[in-house]
Amino acid sequence: MFAKLKFDLPASVVVFLVALPLCLGVALASGAPMLSGVIAGVIGGVIVGLLSESHTSVSGPAAGLAAVILTAIGTLGSFDLLLMAGVIAGSIQLLSGIFKLGFIADYIPSNVIKGLLAAIGIILILKQIPHSFGYDADVENDFSFIQQDGENTFSELINVVNHFSGGAIIVSLISLVVLIYWDKTPLKKYNFLPASLFVVISGILINLVFQRFIPNLYIEQSHLVNIPKINGVLSLVTTPNFASISNPQVWIVGFTIAIVASLETLLNLEAVENIDPHKRKASPNKELVAQGIGNIFSGLVGGIPITSVIVRSSVNINAGAATKMSAILHGLLLFVSVLFISPYLNLIPIASLAAILLVTGYKLAKVSLFKEMYRKGLNQFIPFVTTILAIVFTDLLIGILIGLAVSIFYLMKSNFKNPFKIEKEVLAFGETIRMELPNQVSFLNKASIKDTLWSIPEGSKLIIDANYCDYIDNDVLEIIEDFKSTVSKEKNIKLNIVGLKTMYQLDDHIQFVNVLDKESQGKLKPEEVLSLLKLGNERFLKGKWSEKNLKHQINATSLGQNPMATIVSCIDSRTNPDLIFNASIGDLVSIRIAGNIINDDILGSIELACKDLGTKLVVVLGHSNCGAIAKAIQGNSAGHISNITNKIEKSIQACNCERHLIEGNEKAIERITQLNVENSIAEILDQSEYLKNKATNGEIKIVSGIYDTQTGAVLFN
Repeated sequence: MFAKLKFDLPASVVVFLVALPLCLGVALASGAPMLSGVIAGVIGGVIVGLLSESHTSVSGPAAGLAAVILTAIGTLGSFDLLLMAGVIAGSIQLLSGIFKLGFIADYIPSNVIKGLLAAIGIILILKQIPHSFGYDADVENDFSFIQQDGENTFSELINVVNHFSGGAIIVSLISLVVLIYWDKTPLKKYNFLPASLFVVISGILINLVFQRFIPNLYIEQSHLVNIPKINGVLSLVTTPNFASISNPQVWIVGFTIAIVASLETLLNLEAVENIDPHKRKASPNKELVAQGIGNIFSGLVGGIPITSVIVRSSVNINAGAATKMSAILHGLLLFVSVLFISPYLNLIPIASLAAILLVTGYKLAKVSLFKEMYRKGLNQFIPFVTTILAIVFTDLLIGILIGLAVSIFYLMKSNFKNPFKIEKEVLAFGETIRMELPNQVSFLNKASIKDTLWSIPEGSKLIIDANYCDYIDNDVLEIIEDFKSTVSKEKNIKLNIVGLKTMYQLDDHIQFVNVLDKESQGKLKPEEVLSLLKLGNERFLKGKWSEKNLKHQINATSLGQNPMATIVSCIDSRTNPDLIFNASIGDLVSIRIAGNIINDDILGSIELACKDLGTKLVVVLGHSNCGAIAKAIQGNSAGHISNITNKIEKSIQACNCERHLIEGNEKAIERITQLNVENSIAEILDQSEYLKNKATNGEIKIVSGIYDTQTGAVLFN
């Protein structure tokens, strides 16, 4: 941990400087006894940093909780009752983490998270512009559209025209120039001096110069950080009213704080992981446990409730923080500095801090982010923009809920339109409709699945494939059961339901098996068989294999076979015809011999397949990188291999290539492979009168094909 001190100390200093006016604002907004509740809460934030798994998320008194705390104090009537509610809230968070309720964070869409970050960026820019002009009527922590002073974000910008400080504007402009161009200077390599720290120190020095030499530009104390005097450490400690544990109102406030703080924490955790350059992941459950313990301790010693803080966390990352040491040191620096060096901190112009937050806001809401979300489509862009507008014009929690509602609407719309895949497969035995269910089938899919099933044409063959499905809602199961028991019967639809898990009462249901029967085989023409082989190879290439139900196909073909084609191919282990043509059991007669040559045994097998089994197509299938052809080119005729290579020799001679130049010449080898296939077809026609007559009469067709072992494609000639 301490090995990272040198790197993370500058980042913690930057976050500490930005957090000062924000923490003061929270204290004032909450009605707590000035800094006592905030400083005690800061120590709670340090505890969270120690226990949390998050590397760069910063916790502490948060602006987002200010309104809740303010309302709570008004409801409860005293600060010690609020502390008891804080202890209860922490206990609820602790139990939520122990019982692993942090999974809620995983269900927040990324478009909402990115909208949250962009909204924070836009709010930072809008809210800090008045401070950069020296108009500090609104407290630093007020991020709501309707401000605590009765103004709103836009009216505050208009008011700047009538209230501004020349000195603050100069400090802001110089600070912005430094922050923008810092990385282009040699100073960027000094980690101990981050740009933000330089800006703060420069702001103090510039204002001192104004005071001495240009009084008209001097920034008055009302536009500087203002930390009141602390009367000893013990004055910060306030204990909760333990007797109020039985007060129902205290429990209601405790639950409210727990819900708001937990949601803000989980949202911030997701947001920080989103902008973390290393994309590290922290356990949301451990974060809830850490926040719970931190809030329990904070309430016990007089601290207001704490949560993970988005603005400070993003500043932390932009400052170069790498570990949670930055978050821990940030809290310790706040505590020690407010107690011992507040007079020096009170010299910092708020305009300097405003410049830091302006740059942070721009980094969160870059134009490139809007372009990226727009390219992803309206279903991503509209929830993203809605989240931004809702947060800007309301507050963080309400804006997130509105963004989630819009995102859920588009999710439901998407599920209604395309909850499954449905496609038609043209196979040897006719057309089959296949509906493939997704991994999760919820009640949202009910309407679209019912519409699709009820619109299946009469007399169709339908496969409902649930092999890839882990969950099917009961409402959808009822739809499938109604279709199976009533609709499919009335419309004479043959239905297969496959892949259902054993947990469902609806079992697999098989009414037809996709195998060739005698009637279907008799109707096929040779050209149709060739077309079916081409379609099968396309499915093979795309990975969209037809449903086989092999066990049922075995039973269906056990008493006879009615194949549609005979494939004469090489023994090469990569050229299995049943696979490369995506065929079912009983579709093909596969005759395999090295070099796909023809001899008397092969010829007899082809005649048997065509005459007795009824195949309509004969394919002589060669392939690239054929080992038998390579042996023939090399002149290898040892033993019985000569029976193969001597047959191929004829094709080598026909190539008209010099043998010593063939090896390594891909075009020459491709030419020999093609000639070898054509030679085999010529032998079939020359040596079999039966096959020649059948081919002449158009009863069968004999074609050549080359299988590419690199792509899986078959090219027919």
